Amino acid sequence: MQVKDILNTDEPTFSFEFFPPKNENGWESLFNTIADLRPLDPAYVSVTYGAGGSTRELTHDLVERITRETQITVVAHLTCVGSTRDEIRSILERYDENQTQNILALRGDPPRGQEEWIATPGGFKYAADLVQFIKEHFPHFGIGVAGFPEGHPATPNRLMEMQYLKEKVDAGADYICTQLFFDNRDFFDFRDRCRLAGIQVPIIAGIMPVSSRKGMQRMAELSAGSRFPAPLLKLIHQAKDDDVSEIGIHWATEQVRELVDRDVDGIHFYTLNKANATRRIYQTLQLNSALV
Repeated sequence: MQVKDILNTDEPTFSFEFFPPKNENGWESLFNTIADLRPLDPAYVSVTYGAGGSTRELTHDLVERITRETQITVVAHLTCVGSTRDEIRSILERYDENQTQNILALRGDPPRGQEEWIATPGGFKYAADLVQFIKEHFPHFGIGVAGFPEGHPATPNRLMEMQYLKEKVDAGADYICTQLFFDNRDFFDFRDRCRLAGIQVPIIAGIMPVSSRKGMQRMAELSAGSRFPAPLLKLIHQAKDDDVSEIGIHWATEQVRELVDRDVDGIHFYTLNKANATRRIYQTLQLNSALV
C-alpha cells in the first residue's frame, strides 16, 4: 500500500523510523523492538540510510526482512549520495521485485570526512532530480521528501527553501516528512509557509524525544542542527541525569498532543530502534485502544 493512500484520511497517521543494525546482536534487538511496537499498529515504518549511504546493503536487507516477515508497509530511504543513475535504477528494481514501492527521496549528507556535498558523476545533484527519475521510471511508486521546520542547513534563504521544496513536490512527491523539532511553533510556521507557497501535499511531523544529555549534544551537532526551546533546556538543566529521559518523553508527549489537536496530517516517531518512549507516548495520549 502506498503512503499517499494511507494519508488519505481525516485522522492523523502514526509511523515509526528504524535504522539498520551493524551486527547480529543489533538485528535481534531491533526485531524485539519491532515486536514491541507492532501492537501499536503503525500506519507504516521507514528505514534509513547511514550517513553518506554507508549502510545501503543493510538498508536493503532490513526493508526486505520487514516486508517479508510482517504486514507493515515499509518506506525505504534512498539518497543521491554515492550512486549513479544506473545504480539507483537497480536499487528501485530490487525494491519493486520485493513489493516495496514507497521511497523517501533525499539528497543525503556527504560521506564521512567530506565537508562539501558533491554529486556523484552520472548521478543526481538534487533530491528533486531523484524524485523526477522515480516518477518517470517507476510511476507506480509512492514518494516522500524531507522538510525542515527549523530551516534547511544548506539554504539560509527561507524564501528559496520553499521554492526548492515546491520543486520536489512538483516533480512528483506525494507527501513531506519533517526533520525532528522541539518547538511546535516552528512546525506550524513551516506548514503555513508551505501552503502559502502552493504546496498542498500532506505534511508529517517528525518527533524524537530527548533521551540523554549526550543525545542532545549529538542532535545539536547534526548537519541540520536542532533548536532546543529555553523551557526544555531549563528543565533538563535542573534535572538529574536519570530524569532527563522522563523529561524528554513528557515534552514529546505534549508536542504530539498539540500537533494532533491542531490537525497534523501525521506523526513520524524517530525511535532510535527502541520502543519505550514511543509506547509511553501512545499510552499517555491513548493513541491506540489496545493500550488503554
